[in-house]
Amino acid sequence: MSVEKALAGRRSVREFKDAPLDIAEVSQLLWAAQGITDPDGFRTAPSAGALYPLEVYVAAGNVKGLTPGIYKYKPVDHELTPVKAGDARAALSDAALGQSAIKDGAVVIIIAGVFERTTVKYPAGEKYVHMEAGHSAQNVYLQAHALGLGTVAVGAFYDDAVKKAAGMSENERPLYLMPVGRPA
Repeated sequence: MSVEKALAGRRSVREFKDAPLDIAEVSQLLWAAQGITDPDGFRTAPSAGALYPLEVYVAAGNVKGLTPGIYKYKPVDHELTPVKAGDARAALSDAALGQSAIKDGAVVIIIAGVFERTTVKYPAGEKYVHMEAGHSAQNVYLQAHALGLGTVAVGAFYDDAVKKAAGMSENERPLYLMPVGRPA
């Protein structure tokens, strides 16, 4: 699919079929969010000073070949590291003011920021982290559409509840929740 076609067709999707994703689709979505695109470590989304403050998690609930749980994406090796066992989509939905799309998506991609990675070099770095999160989220939107999937960017949530549900470290701050699934 051309970039132009993906841009023209990209829409927010909040209703999903009760159907699984396969691991290859999840892999492609995570690569679009923060994957490595160059031997020097450059990624799919631009980053101020190439400091890469984003951390990406996936709450897997309905994925062929992946046990339900929270996983952290490791871009350098393009792999998932288990963080917590069990389906966390309902807890994330509760943290997001009960938004049903969060519990109904096959997965929820969580984009978090470690602000100190950028603010140590740039005094105005906090806004750069937010900009980078937006770039990454748009990549997920476009990749989801190209795969025939749907997603929506959710920013209304309680940070501490998301951190607890996802097993995030203290220095990570959640910025986006993006449920992904097959559009209803």
